[in-house]
Amino acid sequence: MAESGSNVDVLDSLRQVPLFSRVSESDLENIAALLIERRYPKNSIIVEEGLTGDYMYVIRSGRVKVTKASDDGREKIMDFLEAGAFFGEMALLDHAPRSASVRTLEPSVLAALSRRDFMNLLKNSPDLGLSLIQELTRRLRETDEQATSVSFQRVEDRAKGLFARIARTEGAGDRRITPALTHQQIADMIGTSRETVTRAVKDLKESGWLEQRGKRYLVP
Repeated sequence: MAESGSNVDVLDSLRQVPLFSRVSESDLENIAALLIERRYPKNSIIVEEGLTGDYMYVIRSGRVKVTKASDDGREKIMDFLEAGAFFGEMALLDHAPRSASVRTLEPSVLAALSRRDFMNLLKNSPDLGLSLIQELTRRLRETDEQATSVSFQRVEDRAKGLFARIARTEGAGDRRITPALTHQQIADMIGTSRETVTRAVKDLKESGWLEQRGKRYLVP
């Protein structure tokens, strides 16, 4: 892996990635040898919706947002990912166009794995194949839970769940802070209207659970 520091650092980084956490030490070393380090400044597009892709990515440092274009051309935020997360693996499995775009929110260091190397690893590593199945199952279960919350949870509870999931510690004292979000983006992510989100955010702030700092939110 080019210019990535010691091999020990690379292996330690890979062990933090759920996809690679269950593979053997020898397989982990093989994966590390195939990774290509890529550095991106803030606001860089890493993958673009609709284009075919030949690489999957592991975030070593930094943060990105996953977006889709809505029918009216707006950017709809689907998720935020940070160090330890990976993306782009589905396009490597079926070679179909990317289902979403990914853009950096801050300077980020990623490790890229090519489709050819990824498929060869899957053929030769039962541990990696099993780990991939387990991780994709976890994501599917998470998607099901989000769909259930849209159907049965109150908007206020859905908003709390979203804020709690995407917030992180960043100099906010005893609270965690979210990325900058508009009410429309929050509405897109929890499946409701902007007006309903505005009321829910107001109620959460009045209850003392939520604080606002510009377009960012502080949560317990």
